[in-house]
Amino acid sequence: MTPTAPDLDANYSIPHERKAQSALLLKAPREKYTLVNDFPIPTLQDAEEILVQTEVIGLNPIDWKSPDFNFGIPHLPFLPGRELVGIVTQSHAAARFRRGDRIIAISTDYRDGRKAAYQEFVVALSYNAVRLPPQMSSADGAALGVAFVTAALALGSCFGLSFSDSHGGPDLRSVIRRVGGDRIPEDVRHEALHSIEDHERALDGDWIAIWGGSATSACLLIQLARLAGLKVAVVVDQARHGFWLSTDGHVRPDLLIDNSDPKRAVEVLSATIGERLYFGIDTSGKDSAAFLLRALQKPPSGESQQSPSPPPTPPTRTPRRRHLIGLAGLPVNEYPKELQMHSVPLKLFHEVPEVGRALSEWMEVLLHSGRLHAPRILGIHSGLADVNKALDRMRNGEIRGGKLVVTV
Repeated sequence: MTPTAPDLDANYSIPHERKAQSALLLKAPREKYTLVNDFPIPTLQDAEEILVQTEVIGLNPIDWKSPDFNFGIPHLPFLPGRELVGIVTQSHAAARFRRGDRIIAISTDYRDGRKAAYQEFVVALSYNAVRLPPQMSSADGAALGVAFVTAALALGSCFGLSFSDSHGGPDLRSVIRRVGGDRIPEDVRHEALHSIEDHERALDGDWIAIWGGSATSACLLIQLARLAGLKVAVVVDQARHGFWLSTDGHVRPDLLIDNSDPKRAVEVLSATIGERLYFGIDTSGKDSAAFLLRALQKPPSGESQQSPSPPPTPPTRTPRRRHLIGLAGLPVNEYPKELQMHSVPLKLFHEVPEVGRALSEWMEVLLHSGRLHAPRILGIHSGLADVNKALDRMRNGEIRGGKLVVTV
């Protein structure tokens, strides 16, 4: 019986008999994770929480960058991990999940160690969980969650793209406005409510450029953008990733540009899309984000554009700004007022139930209808003890254009 909710136990399924579990802990920055075998199994605190037995963990770049560069560590020892597939072992009688359900648990709330993926039993919020379709493997499911949430919030919140015509998806801007400012976390409130005007919102037929199109987040960005009717240009290492990107029907972009010469890539973007490019997302870092920023800037007055028809949209009474998201950092230099920078408000997913529920339930619909596909799985490691080895492969640059997962 928990101190915060003493009346819950009678409504929960039979708790698992074990009291301790294995988990991976970061004990100090710039160290490897330490496997412990006597870590307490987390307990549920309210009716929105479910207990999940971990089957497969999805690894993310943050899992090695955080200890290496000493950021995103709220306390020590720290329990990491942001996505997994597992089996529900406890749930409230009123919850939409039942014991035995196989789900994706997405933990963007890294401050709460109960929800971290690097342990045998994990607490998940019911509105941050997605029932996995029977035909999808647990490995594929473990590779999807964080990238989906990032992509959906980037497109739907930052760029204002509505998914309402995409298999019943949400119009996130409307959802967020209905929630109201007082319930939006203060540090993401401006981004969530005021970073894009209604006349600037991405619409069916608009172009979006993604620099670093081989990233897992890009895989989901391409799919969701195409579902909502956007045209997608991808800037990527064509020698390494061009073939599989251009032949995979789920992620094939409308325009593929080589990034081996970034200045040339900017020229190609400007010449091909020109005035029609209002939205850009960089997945790689500040340097490449700066190049994408250049591609978003309007050419000097009188400079010719080798842009095919149709011609650019006639100017509206209120100018439409161009928008850039930097998933791995934004340029630090000053930028023109007609450009708006964005950081994805991931906190909305776990702190605003209406947003989390809208995205999780839509993701479930897309998976069960076969409209959403996992990124490539480039390796499957076995056991928590093997996580450090898998992360070393990511550190060393061995894993590009796909995902590593670890079975538990």
